[in-house]
Amino acid sequence: MTTHSLDMRFAAACAIAREAGVLARKRFLERPRSQRPDFKGPQDFLTATDAEVEELIRWRLGALFPDDSFFGEEGGGSFERNVWVVDPIDGTANFARGIPHFAISIAFVRDGRIEIGVIYDVMHADLYTAQRGRGAILNGEPIKVSGLSDIRQATVEAGWSTRLPPEPYIAVVDTLKKSGANVRRAGSGTLGLAYVADGRIDAYCELHINSWDALAGLLIIEEAGGWTNHFLAKDGLRNGNPVLACTPELAEALMAATGIAKEP
Repeated sequence: MTTHSLDMRFAAACAIAREAGVLARKRFLERPRSQRPDFKGPQDFLTATDAEVEELIRWRLGALFPDDSFFGEEGGGSFERNVWVVDPIDGTANFARGIPHFAISIAFVRDGRIEIGVIYDVMHADLYTAQRGRGAILNGEPIKVSGLSDIRQATVEAGWSTRLPPEPYIAVVDTLKKSGANVRRAGSGTLGLAYVADGRIDAYCELHINSWDALAGLLIIEEAGGWTNHFLAKDGLRNGNPVLACTPELAEALMAATGIAKEP
């Protein structure tokens, strides 16, 4: 694949993320206050907007790049040599409850390597982007990880989902707290990773996360000078994996505290 073809895909992903964000914002603002959220399972929220936004992204990318495959959280798809991996709304629980903390994630993977990552923070109109080898960008300006090295001064977001029981998550939070870290959870792994890239927080960890939630953010963190574990090892693309992303200076301490190794 040529540099030009990757440039075209990068430009398209940025434009499509913004367009999809307009739709997601509209649906969020017109959501009835009395609406009861739907659930796929315990604490696993579903809204009609997830499918609507994903279909828009799928249609736009398919029209521009018909030979690329596509996999979305809601509609599935296939993983071929060139694949778009999309979460139409990460932070659906926040969206469903009227909390303006959710994002669109679009990643392009070629031969098992993330080449493009785009995250759109819908309600703040913040576009985080990275193309491999070209640095990380927020709204046109370069961003870098915080560079913090002392875990006692660090803020770490610890994600959790129903894919695992609560006890291991509680144990990780307990260990992080005892190490002196400030631990938070805001309900969007995608935005948690974006915040690491921008130095707003110093690390993100989760004992299992799906690829559509993580891939765009992991590339943006790498391009922002951060450290990440080898998320795509052992077929993380299809099955997900533990994730740890942080400043390089915190990597050893956080691997010890979370039990998440460089190699899943």
